[in-house]
Amino acid sequence: MKKIIFVAMVLLCAFATSFAQSKIPTSVKIAFNQKFPNATKVKWDKENAHNYEASFVQNDENYAANFSDTGEWLETETPTTFNQLPNKVQTAFNSAHRGVTPKAVSRIETSKQGTIYEVEMKRGSKTVEVFYKADGTEVKE
Repeated sequence: MKKIIFVAMVLLCAFATSFAQSKIPTSVKIAFNQKFPNATKVKWDKENAHNYEASFVQNDENYAANFSDTGEWLETETPTTFNQLPNKVQTAFNSAHRGVTPKAVSRIETSKQGTIYEVEMKRGSKTVEVFYKADGTEVKE
């Protein structure tokens, strides 16, 4: 009986995922395919009422790209390492957050702000994100 329930749950999850993938507006899919023609392993999520995020692989790197429901590209996020950040960003982070080890680091190309860098860190039980321009200036969201 447990095996039957397990198989049913797996099938339900697979169906729900494929159903969610099919609800992406055509304009979003077209815009994505034009911007990332070599993307593989694409998975879609609805971020909010008007934004969609595609997680995918391109050139052996993981990416996440956000588009509006009209197909406007908003941003592309690429995981990176702290040591790969511009020196001014590393210096600014280390000065503002002495002794803190980053949890995750990303390079984000945006349609409005250009390239910014995100550094995630733990503060107590919360994950906090800080954003920087390449010159080390902190960006408030």
